Amino acid sequence: MILAIASTAGLVLLSACSSVVDVDPARGANHPSCARTMVILPDEVSGFERRDTNSQATAVWGDPAAVVLRCGVESPSSVTTDPCVTANGVDWIAREGEDAWTLTTYGREPATEVLFDPTQVPSSNVLPELASAVQAVESQAECLSTQQEANLP
Repeated sequence: MILAIASTAGLVLLSACSSVVDVDPARGANHPSCARTMVILPDEVSGFERRDTNSQATAVWGDPAAVVLRCGVESPSSVTTDPCVTANGVDWIAREGEDAWTLTTYGREPATEVLFDPTQVPSSNVLPELASAVQAVESQAECLSTQQEANLP
């Protein structure tokens, strides 16, 4: 069975039949901060075990894949209508799709993208469990929700 998850940076193909998961790397996957992130990633996320991938700065948990991470994606624009979520000191821009949610770190260069099916994995588990690894990329800015911006002087 093949599960396809579309992201803004490209198509990620996941195969439940093979031991190594085929994940398209992000354009900035060779950034040194991504290497620091990858060595800190947990072996398990929300009860799903980490699997091997064939691309630099990528990680997958679950068989079939329940969570996909790619470091080195383009940082989201500071002008967005997508909600900003903060979990354990990391700001994320959240985009809900039909089959998967895409969360991209905000204020970190390069950015990290996490794709997951919220019917299998709650975001309240994924984001805190990945926060320590994502913090290997230094924060340079914070995002504000539309509500916070409305309250600025």
